[in-house]
Amino acid sequence: MVKKNLLLAPGPTPVPADILLEGAKDTIHHRTPQFVKMLEETLELTKYVFQTQHPVYVLTSSGTGALETAMVNLMNPGEKAIIVNAGKFGERWVEIAKAYGIVPVEIKLPWGKAVKPEMIEKAIKENPDAKVVFTTYSETSTGTVIDLENIAKLTKDTDIILVTDAVSGLLAEPLKMDEWGIDVVVSGAQKGWMLPPGLAFIAINDKAYAKVEKCTNSRYYFDLRKYKKSSPDNPWTTAVNLIYMLNKAVKMLKEEGIENVWARHALLGEATRAAVKALGLTFFSERPGNVLTAVNSPEGIPASKITKIMRDKYGVTIAAGQEPMKDE
Repeated sequence: MVKKNLLLAPGPTPVPADILLEGAKDTIHHRTPQFVKMLEETLELTKYVFQTQHPVYVLTSSGTGALETAMVNLMNPGEKAIIVNAGKFGERWVEIAKAYGIVPVEIKLPWGKAVKPEMIEKAIKENPDAKVVFTTYSETSTGTVIDLENIAKLTKDTDIILVTDAVSGLLAEPLKMDEWGIDVVVSGAQKGWMLPPGLAFIAINDKAYAKVEKCTNSRYYFDLRKYKKSSPDNPWTTAVNLIYMLNKAVKMLKEEGIENVWARHALLGEATRAAVKALGLTFFSERPGNVLTAVNSPEGIPASKITKIMRDKYGVTIAAGQEPMKDE
């Protein structure tokens, strides 16, 4: 029997009981009118979370699948992509780009630092042939949230496409895709959506989709043209029971109200930061957000030791840093 622990990791996160119960329903065939109708309703509801009127597509993958979808549908081999690299998931954008022969123009910052809008503006001016900017709204590896609203102002009325990885940032931080002028937003189920891992999302506006149609990069499973053609159904087998759960989750979020969801996360984030300060500890990030709180380990105590004690003695799961910051 699995011991019940309090899950306080950046993701996966706890799933409310009402949502878990939806996952226990009988599985129906994914091509039946009954399921396609539910999928259509659910995807329409997800637009509220992104604050968009543009299409949202659901992928049966982790959040990384949504990142790859954005890259492979917007970029051709040999083209330049401006990429903010300030942590593990900024690095992931770079790795995906290189895997497809795309040339990354990196805005590279030390982990824990937040990119400033003027840094992106400078990169755009210096690389007029780069037409897509890839950012990470909430860098999970450092606890840093960027000033996405003001960054979006740089590209809103231009032919440059702004993509943001909001896998952990969506729902925990304010994000208004249409109002701010973000062209592509990707996310993953196991964070603010209150779901188990297994689903990813990509919301894309008309400006960005026009580039999808012109893109000649090789793609198959993550080809957004296939998703659009199949809509409101999916081109592949959908994770039926996860869609049941997603439907319930989005209805719960809508009932609470998106502004209230953001305010709840802000309150919890503020309380957590106050507790960290009261313990005499310091923050890793120069611009911490409400998604998660990255705390520097006390001198002489590796983070891996703290996480082990919390898990084994107290039944609480928290996460250590990633790669170079594993014990920091």
